[in-house]
Amino acid sequence: MSGRIDRRQIEYPDGRVALADTSRIDASPLANPDLAPVPLERRTWSTYNYAALWISMAHCIPTYMLASGLLAAGMSWVQAITTILLGNIIVLIPILLNSHPGTKYGIPFPVFARASYGTIGSNLPALMRALVACGWFGIQAWIGGEALHTFFSVVIPAWDGLLGPGFGGHSTTAWISFLLFWGMNIWIVMKGMDLLRRVENWAAPFVLVMAAVLLVWAVREAHGFGPLLEDRGKFHGFAQFFPVFIPSLTAMIGFWATLSLNMPDFTRFGRSQREQMIGQVVALPTTMTVFAAMGVLITSATVIIYGQAIWDPVKLVAKFHAPLVVAISMFTVVVATIAVNIAANVVSPANDFANVFPKLINFRRGGLLTGVLGILMMPWRLLADPSGYIFNWLLGYSGGLGSIAGVLIADYWLVKNRRLELEDLYLPNGAYRYTNGWNWNAVAATISGCAMAWGGFVVPVLKPLYSYAWFVGFAVAGLVYLALEARRAPITEAGLSASIAN
Repeated sequence: MSGRIDRRQIEYPDGRVALADTSRIDASPLANPDLAPVPLERRTWSTYNYAALWISMAHCIPTYMLASGLLAAGMSWVQAITTILLGNIIVLIPILLNSHPGTKYGIPFPVFARASYGTIGSNLPALMRALVACGWFGIQAWIGGEALHTFFSVVIPAWDGLLGPGFGGHSTTAWISFLLFWGMNIWIVMKGMDLLRRVENWAAPFVLVMAAVLLVWAVREAHGFGPLLEDRGKFHGFAQFFPVFIPSLTAMIGFWATLSLNMPDFTRFGRSQREQMIGQVVALPTTMTVFAAMGVLITSATVIIYGQAIWDPVKLVAKFHAPLVVAISMFTVVVATIAVNIAANVVSPANDFANVFPKLINFRRGGLLTGVLGILMMPWRLLADPSGYIFNWLLGYSGGLGSIAGVLIADYWLVKNRRLELEDLYLPNGAYRYTNGWNWNAVAATISGCAMAWGGFVVPVLKPLYSYAWFVGFAVAGLVYLALEARRAPITEAGLSASIAN
Protein backbone atom coordinates (compact mmCIF):
# COMPACT_ATOMS: atom_id res chain seq x y z
CA MET A 1 0.00 0.00 0.00
CA SER A 2 1.64 3.23 -1.12
CA GLY A 3 1.06 6.51 0.65
CA ARG A 4 1.93 10.19 0.89
CA ILE A 5 5.10 10.89 2.91
CA ASP A 6 4.98 14.16 4.89
CA ARG A 7 8.52 14.51 6.30
CA ARG A 8 8.13 12.22 9.29
CA GLN A 9 4.85 10.40 8.74
CA ILE A 10 3.20 8.44 5.96
CA GLU A 11 -0.48 8.94 5.14
CA TYR A 12 -1.95 5.99 3.27
CA PRO A 13 -4.82 6.16 0.75
CA ASP A 14 -7.28 4.77 3.33
CA GLY A 15 -6.49 7.70 5.64
CA ARG A 16 -4.42 5.81 8.20
CA VAL A 17 -1.11 7.34 9.26
CA ALA A 18 2.16 5.70 10.33
CA LEU A 19 5.63 6.98 11.18
CA ALA A 20 8.36 6.74 8.57
CA ASP A 21 10.98 6.46 11.32
CA THR A 22 10.33 5.59 14.99
CA SER A 23 13.86 6.12 16.29
CA ARG A 24 13.10 9.48 17.94
CA ILE A 25 10.08 8.24 19.90
CA ASP A 26 11.86 5.03 20.83
CA ALA A 27 14.37 7.18 22.70
CA SER A 28 11.77 9.57 24.13
CA PRO A 29 10.90 9.54 27.87
CA LEU A 30 7.23 9.89 26.85
CA ALA A 31 7.07 6.56 25.03
CA ASN A 32 7.20 2.85 25.66
CA PRO A 33 6.20 -0.11 23.44
CA ASP A 34 2.63 -0.17 24.85
CA LEU A 35 2.02 3.53 24.15
CA ALA A 36 3.80 3.71 20.77
CA PRO A 37 1.75 3.91 17.54
CA VAL A 38 0.59 0.50 16.36
CA PRO A 39 2.46 -0.46 13.15
CA LEU A 40 0.21 -0.85 10.12
CA GLU A 41 0.85 -4.59 9.90
CA ARG A 42 -0.54 -5.06 13.43
CA ARG A 43 -3.76 -3.13 12.76
CA THR A 44 -5.81 -6.25 12.10
CA TRP A 45 -9.11 -5.82 14.01
CA SER A 46 -12.12 -6.34 11.74
CA THR A 47 -15.81 -5.44 11.89
CA TYR A 48 -16.49 -8.70 13.73
CA ASN A 49 -13.82 -7.96 16.33
CA TYR A 50 -15.44 -4.63 17.22
CA ALA A 51 -18.95 -6.07 17.18
CA ALA A 52 -17.79 -8.95 19.39
CA LEU A 53 -16.06 -6.49 21.71
CA TRP A 54 -19.26 -4.55 22.32
CA ILE A 55 -21.47 -7.63 22.51
CA SER A 56 -19.23 -9.21 25.12
CA MET A 57 -18.97 -5.96 27.09
CA ALA A 58 -22.74 -5.39 27.02
CA HIS A 59 -23.49 -8.96 28.13
CA CYS A 60 -22.70 -8.36 31.78
CA ILE A 61 -24.61 -8.41 35.05
CA PRO A 62 -24.90 -4.58 35.38
CA THR A 63 -26.53 -4.44 31.91
CA TYR A 64 -28.91 -7.27 32.82
CA MET A 65 -29.89 -5.37 35.98
CA LEU A 66 -29.89 -1.91 34.37
CA ALA A 67 -33.66 -1.68 33.97
CA SER A 68 -34.30 -2.69 37.57
CA GLY A 69 -33.33 0.71 38.97
CA LEU A 70 -35.52 2.44 36.38
CA LEU A 71 -38.51 0.25 37.23
CA ALA A 72 -37.87 0.89 40.92
CA ALA A 73 -38.01 4.62 40.15
CA GLY A 74 -41.52 4.12 38.78
CA MET A 75 -41.03 3.57 35.05
CA SER A 76 -42.90 0.93 33.08
CA TRP A 77 -40.78 -1.67 31.32
CA VAL A 78 -41.39 0.06 27.97
CA GLN A 79 -40.22 3.41 29.36
CA ALA A 80 -37.16 1.76 30.93
CA ILE A 81 -36.09 -0.05 27.77
CA THR A 82 -36.70 3.05 25.65
CA THR A 83 -34.54 5.12 28.02
CA ILE A 84 -31.74 2.55 27.77
CA LEU A 85 -31.94 2.49 23.95
CA LEU A 86 -31.93 6.28 23.63
CA GLY A 87 -29.03 6.66 26.05
CA ASN A 88 -26.90 4.21 24.09
CA ILE A 89 -27.71 5.86 20.76
CA ILE A 90 -26.63 9.22 22.20
CA VAL A 91 -23.39 7.95 23.76
CA LEU A 92 -22.52 6.21 20.48
CA ILE A 93 -21.90 9.66 18.93
CA PRO A 94 -18.91 10.67 21.13
CA ILE A 95 -17.70 7.06 21.03
CA LEU A 96 -17.42 7.20 17.23
CA LEU A 97 -15.95 10.71 17.20
CA ASN A 98 -13.18 9.70 19.61
CA SER A 99 -12.65 6.37 17.84
CA HIS A 100 -11.48 8.11 14.65
CA PRO A 101 -8.00 9.26 15.81
CA GLY A 102 -7.26 5.81 17.19
CA THR A 103 -7.75 4.17 13.81
CA LYS A 104 -6.11 6.99 11.86
CA TYR A 105 -2.94 7.32 13.94
CA GLY A 106 -2.74 4.00 15.83
CA ILE A 107 -2.53 5.75 19.21
CA PRO A 108 -4.13 4.95 22.60
CA PHE A 109 -6.38 7.33 24.53
CA PRO A 110 -3.78 9.01 26.82
CA VAL A 111 -1.51 9.76 23.84
CA PHE A 112 -4.48 11.17 21.92
CA ALA A 113 -5.24 13.38 24.94
CA ARG A 114 -1.74 14.89 24.65
CA ALA A 115 -2.87 16.73 21.51
CA SER A 116 -5.50 18.62 23.55
CA TYR A 117 -4.06 18.79 27.07
CA GLY A 118 -0.31 18.73 26.43
CA THR A 119 2.27 16.02 26.90
CA ILE A 120 2.09 16.30 30.71
CA GLY A 121 -1.43 17.73 31.02
CA SER A 122 -2.83 14.60 29.39
CA ASN A 123 -2.41 12.92 32.77
CA LEU A 124 -5.39 14.92 34.08
CA PRO A 125 -8.02 13.27 31.83
CA ALA A 126 -6.12 9.98 31.84
CA LEU A 127 -6.15 9.68 35.63
CA MET A 128 -9.77 10.86 35.89
CA ARG A 129 -10.73 8.10 33.47
CA ALA A 130 -8.47 5.58 35.21
CA LEU A 131 -9.98 6.10 38.66
CA VAL A 132 -13.50 5.51 37.34
CA ALA A 133 -12.26 2.35 35.64
CA CYS A 134 -10.73 1.13 38.90
CA GLY A 135 -14.12 1.49 40.57
CA TRP A 136 -15.77 -0.42 37.74
CA PHE A 137 -13.07 -3.09 37.87
CA GLY A 138 -13.83 -3.63 41.53
CA ILE A 139 -17.60 -3.82 40.90
CA GLN A 140 -17.21 -6.42 38.17
CA ALA A 141 -14.66 -8.40 40.19
CA TRP A 142 -17.06 -8.52 43.14
CA ILE A 143 -19.89 -9.74 40.86
CA GLY A 144 -17.63 -12.41 39.38
CA GLY A 145 -16.57 -13.43 42.88
CA GLU A 146 -20.22 -13.84 43.86
CA ALA A 147 -20.69 -16.14 40.85
CA LEU A 148 -17.76 -18.31 41.90
CA HIS A 149 -19.01 -18.34 45.49
CA THR A 150 -22.46 -19.50 44.33
CA PHE A 151 -20.91 -22.28 42.27
CA PHE A 152 -18.72 -23.50 45.12
CA SER A 153 -21.70 -23.40 47.49
CA VAL A 154 -23.63 -25.80 45.26
CA VAL A 155 -20.69 -28.16 44.74
CA ILE A 156 -19.63 -28.00 48.40
CA PRO A 157 -22.78 -27.46 50.51
CA ALA A 158 -20.81 -26.33 53.56
CA TRP A 159 -18.69 -23.89 51.53
CA ASP A 160 -20.17 -20.66 52.87
CA GLY A 161 -19.25 -21.34 56.49
CA LEU A 162 -16.27 -23.57 55.82
CA LEU A 163 -13.64 -21.08 57.03
CA GLY A 164 -15.61 -19.03 59.51
CA PRO A 165 -17.84 -15.94 59.43
CA GLY A 166 -15.28 -13.65 57.84
CA PHE A 167 -15.81 -9.88 58.14
CA GLY A 168 -17.72 -6.98 56.59
CA GLY A 169 -20.88 -9.03 56.41
CA HIS A 170 -19.30 -11.62 54.09
CA SER A 171 -17.90 -15.04 54.91
CA THR A 172 -14.23 -15.91 54.58
CA THR A 173 -14.96 -18.14 51.59
CA ALA A 174 -16.85 -15.26 49.90
CA TRP A 175 -13.71 -13.14 50.16
CA ILE A 176 -11.63 -16.04 48.82
CA SER A 177 -13.99 -16.37 45.83
CA PHE A 178 -13.64 -12.65 45.17
CA LEU A 179 -9.84 -12.77 45.27
CA LEU A 180 -9.79 -15.88 43.05
CA PHE A 181 -11.84 -14.13 40.39
CA TRP A 182 -9.67 -11.04 40.78
CA GLY A 183 -6.62 -13.20 40.13
CA MET A 184 -8.16 -14.66 36.95
CA ASN A 185 -8.55 -11.12 35.57
CA ILE A 186 -4.97 -10.19 36.41
CA TRP A 187 -3.69 -13.37 34.73
CA ILE A 188 -5.35 -12.40 31.42
CA VAL A 189 -3.93 -8.87 31.71
CA MET A 190 -0.45 -10.34 32.00
CA LYS A 191 -1.00 -12.17 28.70
CA GLY A 192 -1.73 -8.96 26.76
CA MET A 193 -4.14 -7.63 24.09
CA ASP A 194 -3.97 -10.60 21.70
CA LEU A 195 -5.45 -12.95 24.30
CA LEU A 196 -8.07 -10.31 25.10
CA ARG A 197 -9.24 -10.27 21.49
CA ARG A 198 -9.57 -14.06 21.44
CA VAL A 199 -11.55 -14.03 24.72
CA GLU A 200 -13.94 -11.37 23.38
CA ASN A 201 -14.47 -13.23 20.09
CA TRP A 202 -15.82 -16.43 21.63
CA ALA A 203 -17.35 -14.93 24.79
CA ALA A 204 -19.80 -12.77 22.83
CA PRO A 205 -21.87 -15.51 21.12
CA PHE A 206 -21.53 -17.91 24.07
CA VAL A 207 -23.04 -15.51 26.62
CA LEU A 208 -25.85 -14.49 24.25
CA VAL A 209 -26.86 -18.11 23.66
CA MET A 210 -26.84 -18.92 27.37
CA ALA A 211 -28.95 -15.85 28.20
CA ALA A 212 -31.44 -16.93 25.55
CA VAL A 213 -31.61 -20.40 27.12
CA LEU A 214 -32.32 -18.84 30.53
CA LEU A 215 -35.09 -16.72 28.98
CA VAL A 216 -36.74 -19.77 27.37
CA TRP A 217 -36.60 -21.62 30.70
CA ALA A 218 -38.15 -18.70 32.61
CA VAL A 219 -41.02 -18.24 30.16
CA ARG A 220 -41.80 -21.96 30.12
CA GLU A 221 -41.75 -22.24 33.91
CA ALA A 222 -43.97 -19.17 34.34
CA HIS A 223 -46.26 -20.11 31.42
CA GLY A 224 -45.87 -16.56 30.17
CA PHE A 225 -43.89 -13.40 30.71
CA GLY A 226 -45.17 -12.47 34.17
CA PRO A 227 -46.76 -9.40 35.77
CA LEU A 228 -43.95 -6.85 35.27
CA LEU A 229 -44.95 -6.47 31.62
CA GLU A 230 -48.47 -5.53 32.66
CA ASP A 231 -47.30 -2.77 35.01
CA ARG A 232 -47.71 0.60 33.31
CA GLY A 233 -45.59 2.44 35.87
CA LYS A 234 -46.59 5.24 38.17
CA PHE A 235 -46.13 8.13 35.74
CA HIS A 236 -49.35 9.18 34.05
CA GLY A 237 -48.18 12.07 31.97
CA PHE A 238 -45.12 13.73 30.49
CA ALA A 239 -44.90 16.24 33.35
CA GLN A 240 -44.54 13.41 35.88
CA PHE A 241 -42.24 11.30 33.71
CA PHE A 242 -39.77 13.97 32.56
CA PRO A 243 -38.10 14.78 35.94
CA VAL A 244 -37.19 11.09 36.34
CA PHE A 245 -36.43 10.48 32.67
CA ILE A 246 -33.64 13.09 32.37
CA PRO A 247 -31.37 11.91 35.21
CA SER A 248 -32.09 8.31 34.17
CA LEU A 249 -31.07 9.07 30.57
CA THR A 250 -27.92 10.79 31.81
CA ALA A 251 -27.10 7.75 33.94
CA MET A 252 -27.53 5.49 30.90
CA ILE A 253 -25.05 7.67 29.00
CA GLY A 254 -22.77 7.52 32.01
CA PHE A 255 -22.77 3.72 31.75
CA TRP A 256 -20.49 3.93 28.67
CA ALA A 257 -19.14 7.47 29.17
CA THR A 258 -15.87 5.75 30.07
CA LEU A 259 -15.56 4.04 26.68
CA SER A 260 -16.60 7.25 24.90
CA LEU A 261 -13.16 8.53 25.91
CA ASN A 262 -10.83 5.59 25.57
CA MET A 263 -12.09 3.78 22.46
CA PRO A 264 -8.78 4.74 20.76
CA ASP A 265 -7.26 2.04 23.01
CA PHE A 266 -9.11 -0.46 20.79
CA THR A 267 -9.59 1.33 17.45
CA ARG A 268 -5.82 1.83 17.21
CA PHE A 269 -5.78 -1.82 16.07
CA GLY A 270 -8.47 -1.29 13.38
CA ARG A 271 -8.05 -2.20 9.72
CA SER A 272 -10.17 0.75 8.58
CA GLN A 273 -12.48 3.50 9.80
CA ARG A 274 -15.40 1.84 8.05
CA GLU A 275 -14.95 -1.49 9.82
CA GLN A 276 -14.64 -0.07 13.32
CA MET A 277 -17.66 2.21 12.76
CA ILE A 278 -19.93 -0.51 11.41
CA GLY A 279 -18.95 -2.93 14.16
CA GLN A 280 -19.77 -0.42 16.87
CA VAL A 281 -22.97 0.98 15.34
CA VAL A 282 -24.42 -2.48 14.79
CA ALA A 283 -23.49 -3.93 18.16
CA LEU A 284 -23.68 -1.31 20.93
CA PRO A 285 -27.26 0.07 21.04
CA THR A 286 -28.91 -3.16 19.90
CA THR A 287 -27.06 -5.44 22.31
CA MET A 288 -27.48 -3.16 25.33
CA THR A 289 -31.21 -2.84 24.70
CA VAL A 290 -31.87 -6.50 23.93
CA PHE A 291 -29.89 -7.77 26.91
CA ALA A 292 -31.58 -5.32 29.30
CA ALA A 293 -34.95 -6.39 27.87
CA MET A 294 -34.07 -10.04 28.47
CA GLY A 295 -33.34 -9.12 32.08
CA VAL A 296 -36.82 -7.58 32.39
CA LEU A 297 -38.52 -10.60 30.82
CA ILE A 298 -36.69 -13.16 32.95
CA THR A 299 -37.23 -11.16 36.14
CA SER A 300 -40.92 -10.75 35.36
CA ALA A 301 -41.23 -14.52 35.07
CA THR A 302 -39.49 -15.03 38.42
CA VAL A 303 -42.37 -13.21 40.14
CA ILE A 304 -44.62 -16.13 39.16
CA ILE A 305 -42.01 -18.88 39.63
CA TYR A 306 -40.65 -17.79 43.02
CA GLY A 307 -43.17 -15.23 44.24
CA GLN A 308 -40.68 -12.37 44.10
CA ALA A 309 -38.75 -10.41 41.50
CA ILE A 310 -35.15 -11.64 41.33
CA TRP A 311 -33.09 -9.13 39.35
CA ASP A 312 -29.67 -10.58 40.10
CA PRO A 313 -29.05 -13.60 37.81
CA VAL A 314 -26.46 -14.95 40.26
CA LYS A 315 -29.11 -15.13 43.00
CA LEU A 316 -31.57 -16.61 40.50
CA VAL A 317 -29.19 -19.41 39.52
CA ALA A 318 -28.48 -20.04 43.21
CA LYS A 319 -32.07 -21.30 43.49
CA PHE A 320 -31.31 -24.13 41.06
CA HIS A 321 -30.34 -27.46 42.61
CA ALA A 322 -28.78 -29.37 39.74
CA PRO A 323 -24.98 -28.96 40.07
CA LEU A 324 -24.45 -29.22 36.31
CA VAL A 325 -26.96 -26.45 35.60
CA VAL A 326 -25.40 -24.23 38.25
CA ALA A 327 -21.91 -24.98 36.94
CA ILE A 328 -22.80 -24.04 33.36
CA SER A 329 -24.70 -20.94 34.46
CA MET A 330 -21.94 -19.70 36.74
CA PHE A 331 -19.33 -20.40 34.08
CA THR A 332 -21.37 -18.16 31.78
CA VAL A 333 -21.48 -15.39 34.38
CA VAL A 334 -17.73 -15.69 34.96
CA VAL A 335 -16.97 -15.54 31.23
CA ALA A 336 -19.26 -12.55 30.74
CA THR A 337 -17.80 -10.68 33.69
CA ILE A 338 -14.18 -11.35 32.76
CA ALA A 339 -14.82 -10.24 29.17
CA VAL A 340 -16.29 -6.89 30.14
CA ASN A 341 -13.93 -6.30 33.03
CA ILE A 342 -10.73 -6.72 31.05
CA ALA A 343 -11.94 -4.79 28.00
CA ALA A 344 -13.77 -1.93 29.68
CA ASN A 345 -11.95 -1.57 32.98
CA VAL A 346 -8.34 -2.69 32.59
CA VAL A 347 -7.12 -1.72 29.11
CA SER A 348 -7.73 1.99 29.60
CA PRO A 349 -6.33 2.50 33.12
CA ALA A 350 -3.34 0.29 32.30
CA ASN A 351 -2.48 2.66 29.45
CA ASP A 352 -3.43 5.71 31.55
CA PHE A 353 -1.08 4.78 34.39
CA ALA A 354 1.63 3.98 31.85
CA ASN A 355 1.18 7.50 30.45
CA VAL A 356 2.20 8.99 33.81
CA PHE A 357 5.52 7.09 34.00
CA PRO A 358 6.10 5.56 30.54
CA LYS A 359 9.54 4.16 31.39
CA LEU A 360 8.46 2.76 34.76
CA ILE A 361 4.91 1.45 34.13
CA ASN A 362 3.99 -0.75 31.17
CA PHE A 363 0.59 -2.24 30.26
CA ARG A 364 0.95 -5.22 32.61
CA ARG A 365 2.07 -3.16 35.60
CA GLY A 366 -0.68 -0.65 34.93
CA GLY A 367 -3.21 -3.49 34.87
CA LEU A 368 -1.94 -4.81 38.20
CA LEU A 369 -2.20 -1.31 39.72
CA THR A 370 -5.79 -1.11 38.45
CA GLY A 371 -6.60 -4.37 40.20
CA VAL A 372 -5.15 -3.21 43.52
CA LEU A 373 -6.99 0.14 43.40
CA GLY A 374 -10.18 -1.70 42.46
CA ILE A 375 -10.03 -3.56 45.78
CA LEU A 376 -9.19 -0.40 47.76
CA MET A 377 -12.31 1.34 46.39
CA MET A 378 -14.47 -1.27 48.21
CA PRO A 379 -16.87 -2.27 45.40
CA TRP A 380 -19.15 -4.20 47.78
CA ARG A 381 -20.27 -0.83 49.12
CA LEU A 382 -20.98 0.59 45.67
CA LEU A 383 -23.23 -2.40 44.95
CA ALA A 384 -25.01 -2.32 48.31
CA ASP A 385 -27.58 0.25 47.14
CA PRO A 386 -28.92 -0.14 43.55
CA SER A 387 -30.46 3.35 43.50
CA GLY A 388 -27.22 4.88 44.70
CA TYR A 389 -25.35 2.89 42.05
CA ILE A 390 -27.39 4.36 39.20
CA PHE A 391 -28.21 7.85 40.41
CA ASN A 392 -25.04 8.68 42.32
CA TRP A 393 -22.20 6.62 40.85
CA LEU A 394 -23.18 6.70 37.15
CA LEU A 395 -24.72 10.17 37.19
CA GLY A 396 -21.91 11.71 39.19
CA TYR A 397 -18.90 10.62 37.17
CA SER A 398 -20.67 11.22 33.85
CA GLY A 399 -20.29 14.97 34.35
CA GLY A 400 -16.51 14.75 34.66
CA LEU A 401 -16.06 12.39 31.73
CA GLY A 402 -18.47 14.45 29.61
CA SER A 403 -16.26 17.49 30.24
CA ILE A 404 -13.21 15.62 28.97
CA ALA A 405 -15.11 14.39 25.91
CA GLY A 406 -16.18 17.96 25.10
CA VAL A 407 -12.55 19.12 25.03
CA LEU A 408 -11.22 16.16 23.03
CA ILE A 409 -13.92 16.33 20.36
CA ALA A 410 -13.81 20.13 20.01
CA ASP A 411 -10.02 20.08 19.67
CA TYR A 412 -9.66 17.15 17.25
CA TRP A 413 -12.63 17.85 14.96
CA LEU A 414 -12.90 21.65 15.04
CA VAL A 415 -9.58 23.15 16.16
CA LYS A 416 -7.11 20.72 14.59
CA ASN A 417 -9.42 19.45 11.84
CA ARG A 418 -8.30 15.80 12.42
CA ARG A 419 -4.67 16.70 11.66
CA LEU A 420 -2.11 15.58 14.26
CA GLU A 421 1.67 15.49 14.12
CA LEU A 422 2.13 11.88 15.18
CA GLU A 423 5.77 12.01 16.25
CA ASP A 424 5.26 15.21 18.27
CA LEU A 425 2.78 13.42 20.54
CA TYR A 426 5.79 11.56 21.97
CA LEU A 427 8.36 14.38 22.10
CA PRO A 428 8.87 16.49 25.27
CA ASN A 429 9.62 19.59 23.15
CA GLY A 430 7.31 18.95 20.22
CA ALA A 431 4.25 20.82 19.01
CA TYR A 432 2.16 19.62 21.97
CA ARG A 433 4.42 20.93 24.71
CA TYR A 434 2.23 24.08 25.02
CA THR A 435 3.28 25.69 28.37
CA ASN A 436 5.72 23.35 30.08
CA GLY A 437 3.71 20.36 28.90
CA TRP A 438 0.27 21.79 29.82
CA ASN A 439 -2.44 23.28 27.62
CA TRP A 440 -4.11 25.41 30.26
CA ASN A 441 -7.02 26.17 27.92
CA ALA A 442 -8.00 22.50 28.05
CA VAL A 443 -7.58 22.37 31.82
CA ALA A 444 -9.68 25.52 32.33
CA ALA A 445 -12.39 24.18 30.02
CA THR A 446 -12.48 20.83 31.85
CA ILE A 447 -12.73 22.52 35.25
CA SER A 448 -15.51 24.75 33.95
CA GLY A 449 -17.47 21.77 32.65
CA CYS A 450 -17.03 19.83 35.90
CA ALA A 451 -18.01 22.83 38.02
CA MET A 452 -21.27 23.31 36.13
CA ALA A 453 -22.05 19.59 35.95
CA TRP A 454 -21.32 18.90 39.62
CA GLY A 455 -22.46 22.24 41.05
CA GLY A 456 -25.98 20.96 41.64
CA PHE A 457 -24.64 18.32 43.99
CA VAL A 458 -23.67 21.00 46.52
CA VAL A 459 -25.56 24.15 45.40
CA PRO A 460 -29.35 23.64 45.56
CA VAL A 461 -30.14 26.28 42.93
CA LEU A 462 -27.99 24.37 40.41
CA LYS A 463 -29.67 21.02 41.17
CA PRO A 464 -31.37 20.82 37.72
CA LEU A 465 -27.95 20.93 36.04
CA TYR A 466 -26.80 17.87 37.97
CA SER A 467 -29.60 15.85 36.37
CA TYR A 468 -28.04 16.72 32.98
CA ALA A 469 -24.48 16.16 34.25
CA TRP A 470 -22.98 14.57 31.12
CA PHE A 471 -24.70 16.99 28.71
CA VAL A 472 -23.77 20.03 30.81
CA GLY A 473 -20.15 18.98 31.22
CA PHE A 474 -19.79 18.15 27.52
CA ALA A 475 -21.36 21.40 26.25
CA VAL A 476 -19.74 23.79 28.72
CA ALA A 477 -16.23 22.31 28.39
CA GLY A 478 -16.43 22.17 24.60
CA LEU A 479 -17.66 25.75 24.21
CA VAL A 480 -15.19 27.18 26.75
CA TYR A 481 -12.33 25.36 25.02
CA LEU A 482 -13.31 26.69 21.57
CA ALA A 483 -13.56 30.23 22.96
CA LEU A 484 -10.14 30.03 24.61
CA GLU A 485 -8.46 28.38 21.60
CA ALA A 486 -9.84 31.07 19.27
CA ARG A 487 -7.43 33.49 20.96
CA ARG A 488 -4.40 31.23 20.39
CA ALA A 489 -2.16 31.91 17.39
CA PRO A 490 -2.20 28.86 15.11
CA ILE A 491 0.93 26.74 14.86
CA THR A 492 2.58 27.79 11.64
CA GLU A 493 4.81 25.60 9.50
CA ALA A 494 7.81 27.67 10.60
CA GLY A 495 6.84 27.38 14.24
CA LEU A 496 6.39 23.63 13.94
CA SER A 497 9.79 23.30 12.29
CA ALA A 498 11.34 25.25 15.16
CA SER A 499 9.72 22.96 17.73
CA ILE A 500 11.05 19.95 15.90
CA ALA A 501 14.54 21.39 15.82
CA ASN A 502 14.39 21.86 19.59
